[in-house]
Amino acid sequence: MPAVQLKELCREIRTTLLNYGHAHGGHIGSNLGMVEATVALHRVFDSPHDRIVFDVSHQSYVHKMLTGRALSYLEPQHFNDVTGFTNPAESEHDQFVLGHTGTSISLACGIAKTRNAEISATGTSSIGNVVAVIGDGSLSSGVAFEGLNNAAEQGGNLIVIFNDNEMSIAGDFGGMYGPLARLRASGGTAQPNIFNAFGLDYRYVEAGNDVDALIKAFEEVRDIDHPVVVHIHTLKGAGYEGKTNTVDAAHQQLQHTTATDKAEGIPSTNNVLHDEPWHSDHCNLSDHEPHEGQCEASHWQNPDASLGKPEDPRKYYGKMAMAALEPRFASEPGLVVISPATPGSNGITHEFRERAGAHYVDTGITESHAVAFAAGIARAGGTPVVATTASFFQRAYDQFFQEMSLNRSRVTVLDFLGGLSGSDNTHSGAYDLAMFANIPQVTMLVPTSGRDFLDDLAWATLPANAENAPTGSVVIRVPGEGVLAAERDATLRPITGAQTAASQPVDSVFSDMLSWRINQSGSQVAILGLGNTYPLAERAAAALQSEHGITATVIDPRQCTSLDTDALESLRKNHALVITLEDGQLEGGWGEKVTSYYANHWQHSESALNPRVLNFGATKEFTDRVPLAELNKRYGLTVDNIVSAVNR
Repeated sequence: MPAVQLKELCREIRTTLLNYGHAHGGHIGSNLGMVEATVALHRVFDSPHDRIVFDVSHQSYVHKMLTGRALSYLEPQHFNDVTGFTNPAESEHDQFVLGHTGTSISLACGIAKTRNAEISATGTSSIGNVVAVIGDGSLSSGVAFEGLNNAAEQGGNLIVIFNDNEMSIAGDFGGMYGPLARLRASGGTAQPNIFNAFGLDYRYVEAGNDVDALIKAFEEVRDIDHPVVVHIHTLKGAGYEGKTNTVDAAHQQLQHTTATDKAEGIPSTNNVLHDEPWHSDHCNLSDHEPHEGQCEASHWQNPDASLGKPEDPRKYYGKMAMAALEPRFASEPGLVVISPATPGSNGITHEFRERAGAHYVDTGITESHAVAFAAGIARAGGTPVVATTASFFQRAYDQFFQEMSLNRSRVTVLDFLGGLSGSDNTHSGAYDLAMFANIPQVTMLVPTSGRDFLDDLAWATLPANAENAPTGSVVIRVPGEGVLAAERDATLRPITGAQTAASQPVDSVFSDMLSWRINQSGSQVAILGLGNTYPLAERAAAALQSEHGITATVIDPRQCTSLDTDALESLRKNHALVITLEDGQLEGGWGEKVTSYYANHWQHSESALNPRVLNFGATKEFTDRVPLAELNKRYGLTVDNIVSAVNR
C-alpha cells in the first residue's frame, strides 16, 4: 500500500473497532491504542516468517483484521468467527492461544532459541525476526521480568515492543512506574532505565500513535543481531470521544484530543511521579462510559444491547463482599483487600478503593506475589482477603501449596467466575474445584446464596483467637449465574424459595460451617447440588415429586473440602440412588469423592447397603465461548436429564 494511505487505513480500522465495540463488545480500548503500532508491525515485518507474539493478546484485534479476518469485525454474521485472543487454529499468523499476562517475552525467547539453533546447525531457519509485544500493565507480572532476564543473556535477534499507555486494567501499581514515567518525560533518556539494567538495548518512541514514526523505529531494529526494547508511548482508547478527565485537585485537568484525525503523538498526563494512578480517572466499573486515556472503563466494552441489564454475579457479589468488609476497617487495622489487578470486573469499585485507602492493595498483575504477600500479612497477624478470577488463580498454584497452606496461613481467597460459564477457553473456571478442594489444610466453601456468602466471608475472616475460627486458609467460591438467578427469581428454588435470604444468629452459623445442609428429607433418591448447581437440585426434586411421586432428599453440601460422613451414612437405609451435581470438571472433582466414599466404606456400615451414585458435571475439556445453557445441556445438568437418569 502506498505510504500516504497508511493513516487512512488506521482511521478505517479505528472506525471499525468503534462500531464493533457498540455492536459486539470486547477489549476495544487496548486495540484502539495499538492501531498504528499494529499497522506498523505488519508494514515492517513479514508475518508469519517473522514471528509476532502478543502478550495477553486482547490487543490483537487489529492484527487479526490485517491477517485475513477483517470480516469478523465488519459483518455481524461473522462476529463470532474469531475469539478475542490469538489462536493458531484461526491463522498461521497467531503463535499461541493466550489470555493471561506476562508471558510474551518468555515465549519469544523460546522461538528465538530454536531459530538460533537451526541457524547454528544449518546456516538457515524458517523463522526470521522474533517480536514480543507487551504492555506496561503486563510488565508488572513476574514472568515478564524472568523473560527479560533470559533474553539479555540469550542474545541474538529478539525485539520487544513495549506498549506504554500508562494503564493496566485499572491503574499501574508498583515501584517501576515512577521511573517509567520519568523515562517518558525525558524522551527515553532518564535513569534508572529498567531495561538497560537488564543489559538490554533500548529505544524510545514518544509518538506511539504516529504510524510513520513507528515504521521508522521498527525499520531501525528489523534484523537486529541482539535483543532490543522499543518503548512506544500510546494512548489507550484512542478514538473514543475525548473527555476532560477530572483528576484529583493536586493534578491539573487533562484534555485528550482524539487520535482519529491526528497522529502526531499523545499528550502527557503530567503524572510524572505516578503517585496515585487511579486519581487520573473517575470511571467506576469496566463497562461504564469508556473514553480515551487512563480510563479503567475502556478495558472491556459491553455491547450497547447489554446496557441497563442487571449486574453479573461477579460485580453483584463482589460489591456485596466489599460492603460487608468496609465497616470493619476502622476497628481492624490489619484487614486488607488484595486484588492482583482486575478489581472493577469483580465489583471492587473505584469508590470503594478510594474509601478503603491502605486497606486496599492492587499488586498489579501478580497473582503469585499477591498470595505470598497475603501469607505474609497473615503471619504478622493481619487479615488478608485476596480476590480475583478463578482462572487467574492458576498462576499462583505453588504459593497456595507452600506459603499459604503448608504454613496454615489465615488467608481468605475470593474465587470469582468459578465453575461453568460462557467464557473463552483462556478464562474458564471449570477447574477451580479440582484445584482448590484438593490442597491440604485449605477449606473451600461453595455458598448457594448471598446470605451464605456473607456468612462464609465473616467466618473466614474471624480473628485467629476467636471461637470457631478456621485453622487455616479458606477459599470461597463466589456464587455464579445459577445462584444469582435463583435469588432474583424465587421460583427457581421451589423448595426453599426466598427463605435463603433470611438471616441466622451468628453463633449458630459459625458453630458448624462444614456440615451439609439437608433442605428436604425424603427417600429413594438423594440429590446433592454443589454451589451453583444447587437450585437445579431443587428443581429436579420438584419434578420428581410432581411427575413421579418421589420425594427426594435435597442436600446443599456448602463446602467441597471434606465429606459429611454422617449425612452420607444417613442415606444408606432408604435411598437407592444418590445424585451429585457440580458445575466443574468431574474428573478429580467433588462428585467422585462421594462415589469413592460409598465404594470404600460399605463393609463398615451397619446396613451394608450401598446406594448407587451418579455424578453429573463437566467433561475434562477446554470450552470456548459456549453459552452456559448449552454447556449445561452438554453435561446433562438439566432437570429433564436428571429425572430421566433417575427413571433409568
